[in-house]
Amino acid sequence: MILTLRILANTCLLLLAATFIPGCGESCPGGPTETVVIREIPFVLEVASTEEAIQRGLGGRTSIPENGGMIFVFPDPQPRRFWMKDCLVDIDIMFLDALGRITSIYTMQAEPLRDESESQTAYEARLKRYPSSFGAQYAIELRAGRIGELGLMPGNKVIIPADCLKARLD
Repeated sequence: MILTLRILANTCLLLLAATFIPGCGESCPGGPTETVVIREIPFVLEVASTEEAIQRGLGGRTSIPENGGMIFVFPDPQPRRFWMKDCLVDIDIMFLDALGRITSIYTMQAEPLRDESESQTAYEARLKRYPSSFGAQYAIELRAGRIGELGLMPGNKVIIPADCLKARLD
């Protein structure tokens, strides 16, 4: 009985999540967010697909919603490095390959902001870099601790609306 209820609950979650993800032939919403399914939970993520949005990231934010964050979209899988420039809160990051498989995970710690006596060059030089282990086509940032709560590890798959995300690069 309990197993049947679990299967039913998981089926309902997958159907609910499917309503958020455009399929073949459906149009992409094209707004500032996309829904990504992580461990059968829909996350509404802001999309960073332009150089300006990628550079800004989640900098300046004082909080990140439990099922929110940002997805960074790149034209091809290449080694990437992220930093915590102008970030006020700790952030979890996962790098994904072109198929949505997690290649590496970090909790990035907020660092002291640039002060008046520090040049921009010196500030950026002291920031820790968080590299992708392999070529990454996507990166997802969530509130700190969320990746651990979800039990995610490298090799796990994230359901991403790849066609909609790639269309944002055109």
